[in-house]
Amino acid sequence: MTRGILLIAGILILAVMFLGGSSLYTVHQAQQALVLQFGQPIQVVDKPGLNYKLPFVQNVVYFDKRVLDFDADRSEVPTLDQKQVEVDAFARYRIVDPLLFFQRARDEAFLKQQLSAIISSNLRQVFGEVPMAKVFTEERARLMERITQQVSTQAKTFGVDVIDVRIKRVDLPEENSQAIFRRMQTQREQEARKIRAEGGRDAQAIRAEADKRVRVIVADAQKRAQILRGEGEAEATRIYNAAYSKDPDFFDFVRSLQAMSRGLGGDTTRYVGPPDGDFFRFFGKMGGAPPAGSGPRVAPR
Repeated sequence: MTRGILLIAGILILAVMFLGGSSLYTVHQAQQALVLQFGQPIQVVDKPGLNYKLPFVQNVVYFDKRVLDFDADRSEVPTLDQKQVEVDAFARYRIVDPLLFFQRARDEAFLKQQLSAIISSNLRQVFGEVPMAKVFTEERARLMERITQQVSTQAKTFGVDVIDVRIKRVDLPEENSQAIFRRMQTQREQEARKIRAEGGRDAQAIRAEADKRVRVIVADAQKRAQILRGEGEAEATRIYNAAYSKDPDFFDFVRSLQAMSRGLGGDTTRYVGPPDGDFFRFFGKMGGAPPAGSGPRVAPR
């Protein structure tokens, strides 16, 4: 009898513990909960702590209330000038209405499918209004602001607040990349040829101007040199004339010595014969009168 009572008491205790465990649930501070009764939502719990529910009748679905990341599928997007670009985008979102999220999306897998479609649609719409060149400039930041606003508006129907939409990478398809690369290469070669031609033209102009200035400077220098040489020769002539007029005999003697110094200079000059002639007129007489009928004979070797 006692063993039966103990067995029944043990069973009752286990049942109470099981029912108590099935009746209590905990909401973490990073979570929000939705209480379902027979599959229908009846209560939203967004405060952390311990809560009570009816066992076997009610169950709890948890949703993260932190900011979540979503990587959209890589897709090709046409631009205004009919160019294709491959866009790799991502979004950050937060579940702000668990009840609406459960009614419209049920789970995050379905939401991600919808977000991927919404982001792709808005990328096509916004990028289709601008040429490809603007996608690779600072204009892209303003385009992404427009896309974020539009995606956020459409995502609110799922109880989700899209905080930001960004592009991780924008590439050209392989076939377009090669064609654009070749076109860019051709354009750069044309620009290089144009720059080289302009540089050659400017170089010729600078060279011609420099040659002209050189010729002008050289002509001026030669003119000045001739003027100075003429003035020097005139001054020398004046000095010679002044000196000659003071003592013509001495001047004649000095000039004759200078002529002999130049004519008989060097270590290998030899003279064979008498010192006759006008060239040697100062050899025998200080007066410088040469003998009649005589001439110089000079044999250099």
